[in-house]
Amino acid sequence: MRPGDLVARKQAGQPILMLTAWDALSASLVEEAGGDVLLVGDSLAMVVLGHATTLPVTLAEMIGHTQAVARGLRRPLAQQPLLICDLPFLSYQCGSDQAVAAAGRVLKESAAAAVKLEGGEPETVAVVDRLVRSGIPVMGHLGLTPQSVHRLGYRRQARDPISQERLRRQALDLEAAGCCALVLEHVPADLAGSLRRQLAIPVIGIGAGDDCDGQVRVTADLLGLTPSQPPFSPPLLAGRQLCVEALRSWLHSAAPPQEGDPLQADGSPTRPAAPSAPHC
Repeated sequence: MRPGDLVARKQAGQPILMLTAWDALSASLVEEAGGDVLLVGDSLAMVVLGHATTLPVTLAEMIGHTQAVARGLRRPLAQQPLLICDLPFLSYQCGSDQAVAAAGRVLKESAAAAVKLEGGEPETVAVVDRLVRSGIPVMGHLGLTPQSVHRLGYRRQARDPISQERLRRQALDLEAAGCCALVLEHVPADLAGSLRRQLAIPVIGIGAGDDCDGQVRVTADLLGLTPSQPPFSPPLLAGRQLCVEALRSWLHSAAPPQEGDPLQADGSPTRPAAPSAPHC
């Protein structure tokens, strides 16, 4: 899939399903599961790198993880998910020239076909316009924008008529600047549905109700691998617990018997001895 195919999917009434990935393994899982779009989100700052917010991740780290994600894709190029990379904090907020340089590096040094950035203020819209005119496809992101956590927090956005009208204007501005799609995060469902009908570009929701052209989720949240999930993304399985229990079982079985361990009826230890030759 290419960035231009997103509008065609909307026009055909085909839902757009997007998941995040951060390395070759997670990318292979998303591809095999049939995801349409694969986002290397700056959420990897928290999911993978252990930061408390998305702010510390660098452009070099985002490019490195996007390269790793691309290495995990196995299908022919035309059948692979559309690969998009988040532009990290301060890689595009300091002017169009810096934004073009940052986004250009993403496309030159990785297999990403588009970038995603947050916000809809006039300065950001100007950046989007410059990027698109430079040949760089851009996905927008409004509502709960994690790079603005110190100003907005993680609460639901656009809850009153004034802020809803502001978000609507920003969405229209981003579409006019050339965005190929728009992510709406943690906003009222009726607002997202209204914008879906008003915009020609796809509206992809996360915590924005079902009346969207598509949905995006953080894969680690869906798999239950993160310590806590946002309210709009309950885990599909207790992945963290399952992994810990499986590893604990192996550690128990692989450890050599200790003096005082209980014995079976034939006098052998209840736990098998560790392998005689390690594999690594």
